[in-house]
Amino acid sequence: MAVGSDSVPDVPMTAPPFDPELDVVLAELGHESWELITPANLAERQLRDATARPRPTVEDLRAGGRFDVAEWSVPGPEGAPDVTLVSARPAGLTGELPLLYYLHGGAMVMGNAWSVLPRVLREWALPLGLAVVSVEYRLAPGTRYPGPLEDCYAGLVWVAGHAAELGIDPERIVIGGKSAGGGLAAALALLARDRGGPGALGQLLLCPMLDDRNSSFSSRQMSGRGMWDLTSNATAWQALLGERYGDDDLSPYAAPARADDLSGLPPAYVDVGSAEMFRDEDVAYANAIWQAGGQAELHVWPGGCHGFDSLAPRSALSQDAWAARTRWLERVLKQAES
Repeated sequence: MAVGSDSVPDVPMTAPPFDPELDVVLAELGHESWELITPANLAERQLRDATARPRPTVEDLRAGGRFDVAEWSVPGPEGAPDVTLVSARPAGLTGELPLLYYLHGGAMVMGNAWSVLPRVLREWALPLGLAVVSVEYRLAPGTRYPGPLEDCYAGLVWVAGHAAELGIDPERIVIGGKSAGGGLAAALALLARDRGGPGALGQLLLCPMLDDRNSSFSSRQMSGRGMWDLTSNATAWQALLGERYGDDDLSPYAAPARADDLSGLPPAYVDVGSAEMFRDEDVAYANAIWQAGGQAELHVWPGGCHGFDSLAPRSALSQDAWAARTRWLERVLKQAES
């Protein structure tokens, strides 16, 4: 049976409490930040996000010379437009660097490759000596599955094939992402395995969006609570899948929780909040990797809502989460050197 398909009893549910520091931030944000995304308001929300979400320029990302930054336009999937990749690495570092191939969040319908980079560069690229490539994949519903995933795969194939000239070690590539990006990273690991594509050292899956069915206990338990809701999640999946939404035989490349075979995958880091709807599907995914004989490190952050580390980056919970992710990255990279 595919992961994450547990039945949900029709009884009142008590939700786990939010972390106290996070609870204060959520209250300060007010009702507007909790607005549901529906098919009726999706286009307006996308326009609002594109206007409001900060999109740093290449010069901004260089951070006064601390990073070498470039934008590349590389061949996309067959018959599709080129894919834009944003590359950044600590300035002055020579030789082949390990690479974090990063996929942004935004529920498959929002976000961009630039806005996620400042913190990734500050927290990981600089202290760990990492190169980072962020992918500007096409968004739904303008581009439905498999378009966004194929964009990510095409970019990965190009980067791995040009690793020497880019100063990247092709044996030390970690694929990762947050929310929708985490789901795409999980799907990319499956697709690369099955196509014999570029191998990855690990997969960094941060509150990944894995299951289109919205049938887990936590998806109902957390409905109407936190920043991401059952209604918004269903809207995003419908935008991505179109007529395929709800299909019994949907491909695991579209929704990795549908996968029956999780063997032969790179080691995974999976983290999620205890007070968010993705909790149970993410825990189930890590468990399914273990059951397939694979390696996964799972963290369930107590009181964390979806994206808590972005909402309250200075909270103790967020600091602990970033520290744990960093330790995993350090450990995976050191093991590759031995």
